Amino acid sequence: MHHCHKPNVCPPVVHPTKCCVNHTFSNNIVPHIHPTHTTTVNHVNYEHQHYFPQTQSVENVVTNTQANMGPAPAPYPVQCPAPAAMPQTGGMPFTATGQVFPGTAGNMGTMPGAFPFRKR
Repeated sequence: MHHCHKPNVCPPVVHPTKCCVNHTFSNNIVPHIHPTHTTTVNHVNYEHQHYFPQTQSVENVVTNTQANMGPAPAPYPVQCPAPAAMPQTGGMPFTATGQVFPGTAGNMGTMPGAFPFRKR
């Protein structure tokens, strides 16, 4: 006869937990928008060209002077009167052609055959 014994059960020995990782994946779409703007700049350049044409002219100014050198010398010595005693004619001075001298009444500023005086 055998007696059945209950086995003697010891307290459990607990070991550290074994960690297992189970990876799962899911695909998610995240739109990234990178905008680009292009501006076309049209440049218009005006080149200003300056010209300096030059003309030339020639101006000939002709003047005349008339000098009265007094009476012709006498053929013999004569005593000259004092300047105050010289006769005064009171007439207009004139040129050899009979025209009045420039600047005198009736012919202001010109002489026959001469260019007119320039106004400045």
